[in-house]
Amino acid sequence: MSSNTKVFEDKMKSAVEHLERELAAVRAGRANPAVLDKVTVEYYGTPTPIQQVASVAVSEARTLTITPWDRSLLRPISKAIQASDVGINPIDDGQTIRLNFPAPNEERRRQLAKDVSKMGEEAKVAIRNVRRDAMDKAKAMKKAGELTEDTQKTMEEEVQKVTDKFIKLVDKAVEEKQKEIMSV
Repeated sequence: MSSNTKVFEDKMKSAVEHLERELAAVRAGRANPAVLDKVTVEYYGTPTPIQQVASVAVSEARTLTITPWDRSLLRPISKAIQASDVGINPIDDGQTIRLNFPAPNEERRRQLAKDVSKMGEEAKVAIRNVRRDAMDKAKAMKKAGELTEDTQKTMEEEVQKVTDKFIKLVDKAVEEKQKEIMSV
């Protein structure tokens, strides 16, 4: 891997990592602490992620428990979850908050699988855009006399190999998430 293509490989890698974070937040019927990643609660006047003010654990396959370190945060955490797009009503027992994830019906599973496919397509588009930028750079470097024609071809081949590798990673991540969704 030449230093010219390393920058582009890093950009493709970050597109795949972004997709993996997005997929982790997709609620497939199993309890997953990642669904709370974007939920913040007011803590001393600052919006703070729930994971920084409470312990979040999967107590059963479909139940998340949130135990705030400061009990005065129970109500604000419940309100933050209700106001978010998590779509689950929190159950507050005075010490912990429970989130019970219902099993999605068939229609919801199909919609989630479609959403996951769309996320995968967006990641592939991002990867292909990086590839296009790399190919354009190779052509510009050749035109400026910084690369020979053979070096340009080699660079383009390397970029294509890296692109193929990351497209396969996206396909694999999407396929695994869809299997998880459909098996719930």
